[in-house]
Amino acid sequence: METIINWVNDNSDMLLRYGIQVILAVVILLLGIKVAKLCSGLTEKAFSKRKIDKAVGGFVANIIYALVFAATVLMALSQVGIETTSFIAILGAAGLAVGLALQGSLSNFASGVLIIMLRPFKSGDFIEAGGKSGSVEKIEIFSTELRTPDNKVIIMPNSAIMSGAIVNYSREKTRRIDLVIGVSYDADLKQAKQVLQNVLDKETRLLTDPAYTVAVSELADSSVNFVVRPWVNTSDYWPTYFSLVENIKISLDEAGIGIPFPQMDVHLHKDS
Repeated sequence: METIINWVNDNSDMLLRYGIQVILAVVILLLGIKVAKLCSGLTEKAFSKRKIDKAVGGFVANIIYALVFAATVLMALSQVGIETTSFIAILGAAGLAVGLALQGSLSNFASGVLIIMLRPFKSGDFIEAGGKSGSVEKIEIFSTELRTPDNKVIIMPNSAIMSGAIVNYSREKTRRIDLVIGVSYDADLKQAKQVLQNVLDKETRLLTDPAYTVAVSELADSSVNFVVRPWVNTSDYWPTYFSLVENIKISLDEAGIGIPFPQMDVHLHKDS
């Protein structure tokens, strides 16, 4: 114990100098983290004021946070006395090794950049990608957050989104509802067509341009199939879809027109 005390007394100036440097480094690191958060928040607010997609703002804010944080770490290390030039060289070599080991993460980052540049969707759009569907909440450096209609949150890697087809259901202002309605072979086709048209004419949410289509599309195994294709505003798609299906069934029942079950005719031949 006495040896330690003597060593401390003999090196008190050095310990004081290094202690001050460490404290300053910690202060720089803490302030740098706050500055990084502040810059990130200001970036998001600036994008929001300019009415730029908040997903883009969040992505850029994350990159700015990472850059400011990395600069803060280098400043803190420099304050302690570590040569940042050699440290950067070491980080570069280590980064190459880590990059090879984390190719998937780099792929996600590159895909995130492509999403921001190409803009296949924006925040709030309902999309289908990578086998999942939902509304886009935000786009981050490595992943994109979707929210499903039943309020589940899906965190998807950006590479999974960009590696396949992306279906954007919200980009266009209008959508077409595609219904296939089967009626019995015994039904009067002209009457059935008129019933379907009457249902469409009563639905106020349908668009008149383009006009709807009602036509016989197939003589199927068990039924004669009509295609019913009206156009609606994208925001009215599902309420109108559900309403049409219900009203078509009710109207066909009232007209005495059956919607047959799948059936098969079996012919028996008796040998003499």
